[in-house]
Amino acid sequence: QVQLVESGGGLVQAGGSLTVSCLASGRTFSTITMGWFRQAPGKEREFVAQINRISLTIYADSVKGRFTISRDDAKNTMYLQMNSLKPEDTAVYYCAGRQTDWAAYTYWGQGTQVTVSS
Repeated sequence: QVQLVESGGGLVQAGGSLTVSCLASGRTFSTITMGWFRQAPGKEREFVAQINRISLTIYADSVKGRFTISRDDAKNTMYLQMNSLKPEDTAVYYCAGRQTDWAAYTYWGQGTQVTVSS
């Protein structure tokens, strides 16, 4: 079992930057594919980015070139660096994990709020 805890959310002005983190418990973190999702008020949760155990990354088109996903297996931590933030990036950001690239995401954090003011 893996438990995930996000941190680092907050309020930032449009054009600014913010980094959110996801700390995982358990010794299997390095083998797990990790991802970031977000959910804005009144909208469905959407995929943001993914990084697998060999650090191959995938990004949603809406964040490509602005966001960077990374992981530090020694610290059991995943990061999402967000640059050139826009008001439409405002959402609760969730980290998630799955055992393989094609399995369902079964591990979820509680979320951290990111608010971008215009």
